[in-house]
Order: sequence, then C-alpha cells, then structure tokens
Amino acid sequence: MSRVHRLWIKTEVHRTSESATHRVTKGGSMSKFRTCLEQKKVLIADGATGTMLQKAGLAPGAAPERWNLENPGAIRALYREYVEAGADMILTNTFGGTRVRLERDGLQDQVHDANVAAARLAREIAGEDVFIIGDMGPTGQMLEPLGTLTYEDAVAAFAEQAAALAEGGADAILIETMSDLNEAKAAVEGVKQVTELPILVTMSFDTKGRTMMGVKPEKAAQTLWSLGVDVVGANCGRTLSETLTAVNKMREAVPEAVLMAKPNAGLPHTEGTDLVYDVTPEVMVEYAHKFVDEAGVKIFGGCCGSTPEHIRAVVEALKS
Repeated sequence: MSRVHRLWIKTEVHRTSESATHRVTKGGSMSKFRTCLEQKKVLIADGATGTMLQKAGLAPGAAPERWNLENPGAIRALYREYVEAGADMILTNTFGGTRVRLERDGLQDQVHDANVAAARLAREIAGEDVFIIGDMGPTGQMLEPLGTLTYEDAVAAFAEQAAALAEGGADAILIETMSDLNEAKAAVEGVKQVTELPILVTMSFDTKGRTMMGVKPEKAAQTLWSLGVDVVGANCGRTLSETLTAVNKMREAVPEAVLMAKPNAGLPHTEGTDLVYDVTPEVMVEYAHKFVDEAGVKIFGGCCGSTPEHIRAVVEALKS
C-alpha cells in the first residue's frame, strides 16, 4: 500500500466517520450496548456465517462480502435465521472486509459499499431490539518483520472498514479470530481513530493452547484489556474444551475483564464433498453452561459449523 493510497484512505475515513461518530454519540446505541453488558447475565451471539453461506451456495474460497452487494437476499435470510433463533446480537457479513483481504477477489474498491451494506442489511432484519456487531477479521497477511504488511497500513485498513461499519449502523465492533497481538492492536487503534463504538476483541487459541503466532491466553487478556476495550475473549479454535481452557486462563489473568466466547462446533471432517461438524446443539448447550458458570462469560455464541439450531438451543437453555 503506497503512502499516497494510505493518505487517500485516511481522508475518506475521516469524511465517513464524522457522521457515524455523531450518530453513535447522539443516538445512544453505544450506551445501550454497554448497559446491557453491565446488567444482563449473558448475551447470546449468533453462530457461523461462512459455513452457513456455503450451504446457501457460496462457492468455497469466494469472498462472502461480495454477496452483501450481489446477493443481499441470502444475507438477509442468514441474519433472519439467527434473529428468529433468539440471538441478542448478530455479526455483519464482513469478516474479510478490509481492503487488504478483499484485494484477493478484486474487491478492494468495494470496501465502503460492502461493509455499509452488510450493516444496513442486518439492521433491516434485526430492527432495534437486536444488536448489530460489525465484524472484522484478520487481514490475511503477516505484519513486519515476519511479513510485508506494515503496522501503519494495517491500522489504516482496519480504520477504513470500521468507519464503514459505523456508518452502516453497527452498535459495536468485534475484532475476531486474531493470532497476532500486534495485528489485534492495529485493529483496535484503527477502530478508535474513527468511532467511539464499543470494541470487542477475541483471539483464536488453536495451537497447543496458544494462537498460531504463539500468544498465550493470559498474555492476550492482559494486553488487550489494557488497551481499554470493552470485551476480550476467544473464538474459533479447535475444540470446545480447549477454548474453555483458554477463556478460564484469561479470567484468571484479568479477573475484572468482560469475557466473550464463540467456539467452533468442534473440528470438521469430510463426508463426500461436505464438511461436517460433530458438535450437536445439546453438546453446545452443555459447554455454554460451563463457559457462563465457570468462566463468567458475558457473551456466548458459536463460530464455524454452528447453526441457528445450536443458537436456539443455547438461548432456551441459558435464558430459561
């Protein structure tokens, strides 16, 4: 990313974020989300996005964000399923919505439109009773010195995406599935440059109790919580039990932290051309109780392989 390109992004981000910040500050959605975190025992997030869209016909390897513009009906249908399952919050279909990641599919010039559309479609389905969480995943590139992406470029890319999500009406921003603490820091910095929305950050602990980049849960919790974010936690990962162990270690390291867990429905295996996840809604419920009762998790949902049926079962179990 050239210096000229970076400056262009910053100019556009400043322009689009001014109205978004005004809406958040004056509209009260920011305080409503934080109030719910303080008052409610647990909030239920949605389940998988990518695996659900693939079931709906999205080609494997294709950018899901393309459908925000080209197949909005499928995105509405996905959001609707989770809202009808009883989720308190739904994530926007923008996991790979940074300029850096969208460039793989030639969508780098659609960053603003794709992210705004995802948030607006979510609001259209969810109304004002379900929180819209702007979803931001990794860039897919390694930061210097291990890779070629500079910290400054990463901050600019995350800021550009966050501004668009805020403009589209997101109630909070979730930075998820992070492996590199520096990239997570860049994402937090980017979000804070453009909006005052609450920030949630989760990392994926999938390599012998650490992230792919070797980060321990304790270090992640201490570092991220010190940045002044609203929620920290773990998502994706290998198994429910391993993610629970990671979250418990985060709780021990930072007892005052507000925690979130969004684990996979286990590890997938292939049956013909299909990927199948073995964790049933009943097993997900069993672990949901453990995450809430043992680790004091405030937000619980599902990641890869989880479905509206998983979320419906969790809602019925945790809110009965």
